Amino acid sequence: MSMINTAELNRLAERYPQVLERSLWQRYRIPFSIGILAFYLLFCWWFFAIGKTISQANWGIAGNYLADWVSYEIRPEFDIDRDGAITVTYPRFDPIGPNPNPDWIETTRETITRTEPAPSAAAAPAPSVAKPSSTFSFMTSPTPQAQSGTAPTENAVTAPNVATEEVITEARIALSGSARIDLAGERVMLVRGDETVTLLLDQQRDTVTIEGSSADWVEQRLEGGRVIAYFGSAGWIDVSSDRVRVRKRFFGWENFVFDTNSPFFGLSAGQVFDKVTSSDRIDPKMSNLALAWNNILYNASWQHLDVWTKLLQTIVMAFMGTLLAMLIAFPLSFVAARNITRNRPINQITKRFFDFVRSVDMLIWALFFTRAFGPGPLAGISAIFVTDTGTLGKLYAEALENIDDKQREGVKSVGAPAAAVQRFGVLPQVMPVFASQALYFWESNTRSATIIGAVGAGGIGLKLWEAMRTNSDWENVAYMVLLILIVVFIFDAISNSLRSRLIGKSRH
Repeated sequence: MSMINTAELNRLAERYPQVLERSLWQRYRIPFSIGILAFYLLFCWWFFAIGKTISQANWGIAGNYLADWVSYEIRPEFDIDRDGAITVTYPRFDPIGPNPNPDWIETTRETITRTEPAPSAAAAPAPSVAKPSSTFSFMTSPTPQAQSGTAPTENAVTAPNVATEEVITEARIALSGSARIDLAGERVMLVRGDETVTLLLDQQRDTVTIEGSSADWVEQRLEGGRVIAYFGSAGWIDVSSDRVRVRKRFFGWENFVFDTNSPFFGLSAGQVFDKVTSSDRIDPKMSNLALAWNNILYNASWQHLDVWTKLLQTIVMAFMGTLLAMLIAFPLSFVAARNITRNRPINQITKRFFDFVRSVDMLIWALFFTRAFGPGPLAGISAIFVTDTGTLGKLYAEALENIDDKQREGVKSVGAPAAAVQRFGVLPQVMPVFASQALYFWESNTRSATIIGAVGAGGIGLKLWEAMRTNSDWENVAYMVLLILIVVFIFDAISNSLRSRLIGKSRH
């Protein structure tokens, strides 16, 4: 085929200008499309107030949340008495364990004498005095006799209680190499890098005063109110007039294997191995290996067995819901397909049924079934089953309507019954597609089951929501999210492999 040269092309353009002339859309479609996209992005920026949201966002809190996913805090509290004595306490469920004595807290002890006033004797009840009888008697003396015994003096005061004891008078908390807190009586010194802020505590007026200049990492919302100081990844503290709450952050997940109640708590891997293989039983009822495994499963902080059980419930919910949906959608799709069932009213009724059950979101169905069946996996299975019945039914029906009729007509031409026509003329064309879509929904429903579990449909979603509601167990949230990701990755790989095999076999 010969190419048209420029002269011939110009003659054709002169003869047929309406054919070779480019339209307005063809000439300006690229800049017009760019303008439409820019206008849409600007509209979204204005409508959702993205700039204002970004400028007012508290990125510090967001950073703390992210840090909580991969770290934990030890929370000593320093109560300061009026005489300057300091008492160190730890919360009941603090991860540091029993008998805490961290090396990052240094204390100075002194012997002080405390005087406690004793109660006054005037407060003691007066001895009872017998009342004289109103009946006259010749045997009694006309002069009343004094009561036996001597009455105590009204304002007698006992000696005050004097006690001598050794107390903590100063404390030094090292949050990191460049951050520390020094406590000494009513003075608290905060050090972060090259900056130092001094706080004065006044218990009588219940105030905290910043002495001198402050820093941007020190926050005091009300004059004389409590002070919160942030030390970055090292932690933060909360200072009131009589107490200093310290939150020191450590990287990692605390007590992930053994909790503070376990006899294996705080031991190295080698020490745990020695105890497990030792013949001396810690618990006479079970071996040390069984005891260690029991302590891991029933770890009070992480609840491994309960989390794994809830994760298995989520997997079963996704599998059973998808399986039931596939079994119901399969026959209904033949009814909805116009080229299989040539009855328009029945086709439309079946398709509208698919539209109804899939138009209501799975989360709404989960709320409905939770009220109907109560919280648990049955509600989750039912929500997945109902939603996916509509979606799979629609996809199956569309796949049936797009089959090649030549194969079906060939089977029908040899006089095969209707069931044989569907079996040998239709199913070989659509079964790989049906199976591939079912596998995809099974993998996708593993994620969906987590979401609907948060509203009471059982599974790990409910466990995840409970951990998030505490607003303090974000490391547990990270643990469960990681387990869910692992399961989704595994199921996605299995689903992709099976779909590839099915599609590959159908092509051969």
